[in-house]
Amino acid sequence: MFAYIGSRTTKERNALGEGITVCRRDGKEWKKIQTVSCGPNPSYLCLDGKQERLYAVHGDYSEVTAFKVGEDGRLTEMDTVPTYGTNPVHLVPSPNGKSLYVANLETGSLARLALEEDGSLGAVQQVLFVPGQPGHGYVSHPHQVCLHPDGRWLLVPCQGRDHGVGKVAVYAVGPEDNSLSETFVWTAREGAEPRHVAIHPNGRWVYLVNEKDSTAIFFHFDEKTGSLEPQQMLTTLPEDYFGPGWASGIVMAPEGKAVYVSNRTHDTVTVFTIDPGSGRLTFRQNLPTAGRQPRFLDLEPDGKHLVAANELTHTLTVFAVQPDGSLEREEKQIAAGSPVCVVWK
Repeated sequence: MFAYIGSRTTKERNALGEGITVCRRDGKEWKKIQTVSCGPNPSYLCLDGKQERLYAVHGDYSEVTAFKVGEDGRLTEMDTVPTYGTNPVHLVPSPNGKSLYVANLETGSLARLALEEDGSLGAVQQVLFVPGQPGHGYVSHPHQVCLHPDGRWLLVPCQGRDHGVGKVAVYAVGPEDNSLSETFVWTAREGAEPRHVAIHPNGRWVYLVNEKDSTAIFFHFDEKTGSLEPQQMLTTLPEDYFGPGWASGIVMAPEGKAVYVSNRTHDTVTVFTIDPGSGRLTFRQNLPTAGRQPRFLDLEPDGKHLVAANELTHTLTVFAVQPDGSLEREEKQIAAGSPVCVVWK
């Protein structure tokens, strides 16, 4: 198994990253086999459905880069194209693998880029602006593009920030051309700043993490209309903690048993178990990552380990996933300069 670690690299970010780091994962051992310098801040990454191509956005800038993934795990750069916006923060290929969706945070847009037959990046196919407050021309800072398991919907949490609107926008995906059309918008309470969502394997339950008020919200999702109906909201921080929080990532456990949330500032991972009948959340655990600012977390493909990327202490923390969905932190940490994303082949 191979791990691809995206990083911050610029002085403006006080970063120590050198590019995309490729590691071979063998048991508990991580062996670095390649570092790819490919422009500034190759931060968030994704693989195509066949795991033959890798795509990286250049955070704070305006580009995305495509790579071939070799059988030995190594990357070969293909091409770089503009994202038609500033500070791209998340990306995902379309269900049929012919387009790439990108969220541009700073300029508040979604870009749909063509994917050529060889997996390289092609021309822009569509740009959609995510509006903010009516009448002001402000944008709402989309932070994720998350495909629904059936491929018919794209969920886009938007932070809102000062002049935008904190919300989750749902877009219908065109079956022929992958075009996006807004279908539904759920608006968050002021100051919450929706950041990321995770979708249950049944497709009917959606879980949102709000960055600034450190909350997780459970929704019913209507797979016919694309609408969201909130059911429950819980804090992602311990009930006896009264300091600041800054939630970031959320990821679904194997078989939908739990969701995991990373908390920056508090520097922890929170575990919520999921009731198999109702989908409601129950606070189970809150574990320190033993590092600072866990910006990102994700599960390895077999679902047996969760990895948190500690951006400010330049480490990855590994947690073993227990049969009931709870976590146990492994003692050894993996060194990585300013890590902000990990994906797996």
